[in-house]
Amino acid sequence: MKTFEQYHNENKHIYKAFKHYALIAKQKGFKNYSAKALFEIIRWHTPIKSGEVFKIDNNYAPDYARKMMAENESFKGFFRVRELKAKRHETI
Repeated sequence: MKTFEQYHNENKHIYKAFKHYALIAKQKGFKNYSAKALFEIIRWHTPIKSGEVFKIDNNYAPDYARKMMAENESFKGFFRVRELKAKRHETI
């Protein structure tokens, strides 16, 4: 399995979509939301819009949630993530 950084660097469009749908959820008034639910939204809506086959690996949902919360103060605590027991990647 690729590290999160490798996966993210090869799939920048996923984080762009993740941020987009997270912002929509926040604007709709959600105080918390599921990163995996956002992945499902991305998975199901992106092919409809683009007409392309779209693959997304669920294993990275917690990493994207951590990245979003680390980069955006207003999203601190928005996603519920488990504490990492082992260091999986350099930085998020």
